[in-house]
This record gives sequence, C-alpha cells and structure tokens, in this order.
Amino acid sequence: MRTLITAAIGALVLAAMPAAGAREDLTPEARLAKAIEGRVEGKPVDCLYQRNIRSTQIIDHTAIIYDMGGGKLYVNRPDSGEHSLRNGDVMVTDTHSDQLCSIDIVRMFDNSIWMQVGTIGLGKFVPYTKVKGATSRG
Repeated sequence: MRTLITAAIGALVLAAMPAAGAREDLTPEARLAKAIEGRVEGKPVDCLYQRNIRSTQIIDHTAIIYDMGGGKLYVNRPDSGEHSLRNGDVMVTDTHSDQLCSIDIVRMFDNSIWMQVGTIGLGKFVPYTKVKGATSRG
C-alpha cells in the first residue's frame, strides 16, 4: 500500500513538471514582449531620475526594465555587456548625480557569492506607457 501511494505521488509530481517548466521555455525576447504588452513605445531618453524608479527587472542577456509606477516602464537595452545580465544578480551603479544615464556603467554581482560577474554599458531608456483600456496578464 505504501509503495502504491509513493508511486502515485511520484506520478503526480512528474505530471506537474511540464506545466511548471513551460514558463521557462519563453525566450528572453518573449519575456520582454510580455512585460511591455499593452503599452505604447515612446521617444527614448538619456536619463531617469533615480528617485522615480520603483523597481527593476532583469531580462536575461537582453534588457533591464525600470518600473516608474503609474503604468510607465522604461526598457534599457545595454550598449555593451548585455551577456552579463542574469535575473537574480544584483546591479550596482556608481552615479554622481540624482539621475541614472545612458553613459553610466552597471556592475553585476552574483547574489549568492557576492562576486562581480560583469559590467554593463547602459543604452538609452525607452519609455512604455499603458494604453487606456488595455488589460495586462502580467
């Protein structure tokens, strides 16, 4: 009886695995597209006021999304070092003003061992604003 229960639990775990792994199958470009879904692209800017940045999200090897609140996101596709972008790593930026600009360098640190794993040369910040009446799944 115990063997039957163990086998049934094992089968349930295996059956659930493809559903959990399906999220992982999205390419970085697809994850970025999903994040900006329902938004309209605006004119790129060189700098963002750091005080307005609510949160950031790293899209592996592709881009950094800066959430400014109010439905506005800025996407930065680095000019160099994008291969160092990994979700879960920590971004450290040494700025000398109250703005984060396209000339700034971001150092990437592995969160588990706190070792620098790369540097990113930021590009322009492209705004994406929610379209009124559009719904978002993410």
